[in-house]
Amino acid sequence: MAYLFSSESVSEGHPDKVADQISDAILDQFLAYDDKARVAVETLVTTGQVVIAGEVHSDTYIDLQNVARNTIRKIGYNKSEYQFDGDSCGILNAIHEQSDDINRGVDNGTDINQGAGDQGMMFGYAINETENYMPVSLDLAHLIMHTLADIRKEGNVMTYLRPDSKSQVTIEYNDNGTPERVDTIVVSTQHDEFDEDETMLAKIREDVINILIPRVKEQINSNKVLDLFDNNIKYFVNPTGKFVIGGPHGDTGLTGRKIIVDTYGGKGAHGGGSFSGKDSSKVDRSAAYASRYIAKNMVAAGVADEMLVQVSYAIGVACPVNIYVNTYGRSHVALSDSEIANKISKLFDMRPKAIEKKLKLRQPIFSETASYGHMGRKPEVVNKTFTSRYHETKTIEVELFTWEKLDSVDMIRKEFGL
Repeated sequence: MAYLFSSESVSEGHPDKVADQISDAILDQFLAYDDKARVAVETLVTTGQVVIAGEVHSDTYIDLQNVARNTIRKIGYNKSEYQFDGDSCGILNAIHEQSDDINRGVDNGTDINQGAGDQGMMFGYAINETENYMPVSLDLAHLIMHTLADIRKEGNVMTYLRPDSKSQVTIEYNDNGTPERVDTIVVSTQHDEFDEDETMLAKIREDVINILIPRVKEQINSNKVLDLFDNNIKYFVNPTGKFVIGGPHGDTGLTGRKIIVDTYGGKGAHGGGSFSGKDSSKVDRSAAYASRYIAKNMVAAGVADEMLVQVSYAIGVACPVNIYVNTYGRSHVALSDSEIANKISKLFDMRPKAIEKKLKLRQPIFSETASYGHMGRKPEVVNKTFTSRYHETKTIEVELFTWEKLDSVDMIRKEFGL
């Protein structure tokens, strides 16, 4: 039966994403100077104020205020009229030492048998709708937001843009469950004051349709996705009208409140744990990345057109409690989903320390994940420079989004006889 499905994304200037980026910037700063650091940092942002709380176990000391202020400025909150800016906001530090009880659970094994940092279930998902094996609704929603931010930072057109914005894309599926067309695009963007509200609304709508969307389409390499755009798309641009007050002044932001934006846009499933601010001993993060890695490589290998992978843990125990697979009836192998799960358990080591090593998660690579999604991103090697008033400046070569690599496809094909 034909149906509509929607996913949303938010910009780096959305208050929840501001909080995520501060938390992950702090995590990266710790890892740059202490790759054994255990970090679980939460951030709250509101009018003129940042509150940083959580638990850290590390031998190094970092300047939290400087990291937070640099992150806020980089996002684009650099004017006092925003009622939240990197130079003047107050910053409260409420970080304390990690609980010995939690630390005992993680350190109950040596190296490869390090215990999981918490209990819980994590999900990975992949589908062959796009070249990066992501749901097309979310992929387009992210691309709209990223492109809008690029336009804002370039400052040549749509010069009224402010950092906070949201998008939503609705896809029409046919009776076979295949994407047929883009049905609706929603864009709400913060903007400067205009002299006349109706003129402002008309201008923003015109620019979204005639400047933003063409820029988005230029970046799409897949004809299959481009063909989803037609002349009958419904556009809702700033549907409530004026959107001058935004960001942390308009809405309090919290770390971990955009977990569906961060993952699969409502497709698949989610275990409920957030990612940002957590080092990789927390399986909320590392096992979710590993599950995505497995699901993506399995779909790319042709095992199924769509796959959900669940893994769960007991705190302090290295080996997962279970691995579950759902191929939604779209498998291409003569095996049940449970048999596929058994093969996965033999092919992939899902102990937390093994995941850390495989995906190189002790690198300071997490700031880049904190906006525009943790999944579906491009793996790449970059140099990152970290400065500190307490330590030497360091430039580190790191590999970003390792869980998006397709380097297990041949192994999977061999194992499944594909």
